[in-house]
Amino acid sequence: MIGRKEELEHLYELYTSSSFEFLVMYGRRRVGKTTILQEFTKNTNSIFFPAREKNDSLNLEDFSKAIQYHFDHTFIASFQSWEDAFHYIGTKVTERTVIIIDEFPYIINENPSVKSILQHTIDHSWKNKNLFLILCGSSVSIMESDVMGRKSPLHDRQTSSLEIKPFDYYESSLFFPNYSNIDKLLAYGILGGIPRYLEAFDPNISIEQNIASKIIRNGAYLHEEPDNLLKAELRETNVYSSILSAIANGRNKITDIANYIHEDRSKVSKYLLTLQTLRLIEKRVPCGELETSRKSIYVIKDNFFKFWFRYEFTNNTYYAMLGAKQAAHEIMDDISNLMGDAFEDICKEYMIRLAKKRKLPFIPYHLGKWWGTNPAIKAQDDVDLLAIDKTGKKAIFVECKFTSKPMPYNEYEDLVIATRAFKNIENKQLWFISKSGYSDSVISQAKKDDTVLLTVDDLFLV
Repeated sequence: MIGRKEELEHLYELYTSSSFEFLVMYGRRRVGKTTILQEFTKNTNSIFFPAREKNDSLNLEDFSKAIQYHFDHTFIASFQSWEDAFHYIGTKVTERTVIIIDEFPYIINENPSVKSILQHTIDHSWKNKNLFLILCGSSVSIMESDVMGRKSPLHDRQTSSLEIKPFDYYESSLFFPNYSNIDKLLAYGILGGIPRYLEAFDPNISIEQNIASKIIRNGAYLHEEPDNLLKAELRETNVYSSILSAIANGRNKITDIANYIHEDRSKVSKYLLTLQTLRLIEKRVPCGELETSRKSIYVIKDNFFKFWFRYEFTNNTYYAMLGAKQAAHEIMDDISNLMGDAFEDICKEYMIRLAKKRKLPFIPYHLGKWWGTNPAIKAQDDVDLLAIDKTGKKAIFVECKFTSKPMPYNEYEDLVIATRAFKNIENKQLWFISKSGYSDSVISQAKKDDTVLLTVDDLFLV
């Protein structure tokens, strides 16, 4: 199993507790929650019950079978109610036992009273039992509001919560051990950190061949995956798809998105909030500014959705006529444009890794892209990645370049000029991370300024 060391350690810590534990585990679809739970059950006394999109009585029957087979090694009959099933568990538990209900939202969508029944069971029976309860779900909104929310009967009953997040660039690279470091980053820029998407690529063929056979080819798993996921989660998918297409093609402010898809701004705002809940997009503000900043923009958080809506969604009819092989070739000719933003995110993840290992001059209090007016040049300016310490007096200014040529000196000068927008920062350090190295003039000046010059290979040395 690749990665998930911290998540499994969290589970085992709760398992070895001497008290009743109740974990709410959630994360977007395809992120690998079930795989983690299945790995955890290999070495624990666990009952793993995967709920299905069935009616309440059928899910109860399946749950009855799971718990009866575990405790009595036979199945007599379905319990008459969830209350009876939970009571049965309480009478049988002696040694440490894990009860895992995967895709819990399927159960409470059919029978919301299960939340109250479970709350009553916890309060009056299970909290004194040697039990570890895990409720898991892919519907982030339901898990956050209907399970953990203030209005939920289960509110404050959980002893822990765990959101399973996509892999970062480093963990994703482990799926492609034979790729060059550049190709590992390209694969991440295309697929993101969702394990199911990473597994869809064949690590023994090239990036271009994978795009052709695993994405563009009709019938491939990834060919219609974003569309299928949206249909599974949402209604009016055509509007959501239009919004994602707008963002993927550079419209990242609410007004621009609304104008592009010809919808009211207020409606677009609500749809954007839903897409944020699904962890597909995120709202960003310039580094160091408040969330209420008027400079806020929206970006697609999921790399594969960004790729798919930029290329396949926009050009599917054209690609069908062109053929998968030639379409993939055209996409590769443009891939550096897609990788610009992706590489900035990769560099941010790299900085986070360094910070966790205490390999930065300070732990960043603010970390992200900055854009705004630079008084020094009286014009708009930006910094690819800015890390500011808690005092606001120290900062690292980072330029991220994923181009095919060595970084020229004028790019060095541009970052120096951008630092002048931050008069209150006393200690300024320059970092550059370049795919194709640096010109001699940049290397010479960097030595004089004590500037850090990094390459793609450095990203894999953490």
